[in-house]
Amino acid sequence: SYKDKVARGVAANAGLFTYPVLMAADILIYDSDVVPVGKDQKQHIEITRYIATRLNEAYGEVLKLPEPRIQSATETVPGLDGQKMSKSYGNTIDIFGEEKETRKRIMSIVTDSTPVEAPKNPDSSTIVQLYSLFANDAELKAMKDAFRQGGTGYGDFKKQLAGKLWEYFEPMRQRRTRILNDSGYIDEVLKRGAKRANEIADQVMDRVRGAVGL
Repeated sequence: SYKDKVARGVAANAGLFTYPVLMAADILIYDSDVVPVGKDQKQHIEITRYIATRLNEAYGEVLKLPEPRIQSATETVPGLDGQKMSKSYGNTIDIFGEEKETRKRIMSIVTDSTPVEAPKNPDSSTIVQLYSLFANDAELKAMKDAFRQGGTGYGDFKKQLAGKLWEYFEPMRQRRTRILNDSGYIDEVLKRGAKRANEIADQVMDRVRGAVGL
């Protein structure tokens, strides 16, 4: 967000300041009903709804008011350093990267200095939070119990997370490889998507131009 980037020292130029308007245009031009977002992006949907509401109040019911859809389990995914996972923070995990590099990244997750033999708090652990995204209930309970029991180091938990993450995304990596090797399929999907998107955008812009008299 604008406030977040300014707080981190990013120059407050016009591009950064007007970016929410660009996002709003991308949402509204496709007649979006629901927009999947993280908790930190909800404000962008609120700005989008505000812009659409102001236009509708002036010219009639022209634009849809999109609703945010936030999955509670994944509303904020922690990064390797415990902050919100973000490309701009450099704390992401490349799910389509090489296995060695993926495991290396996971082993770099920041933890506290609790000794191996001591009990640990699973509720404040980035490792457990990430593991919960891929593990079933029994697996998650087992890890939390092991945290509380003590006797297992963070390094072992990181290895467990790395194995689970690699296993979880294996079918997707295989599918991605197949698709990347089929350029004809990729071109066809892009053409179909562009045609559908352009048709919707044209309809929305016709409504807007007609309403405002352009």
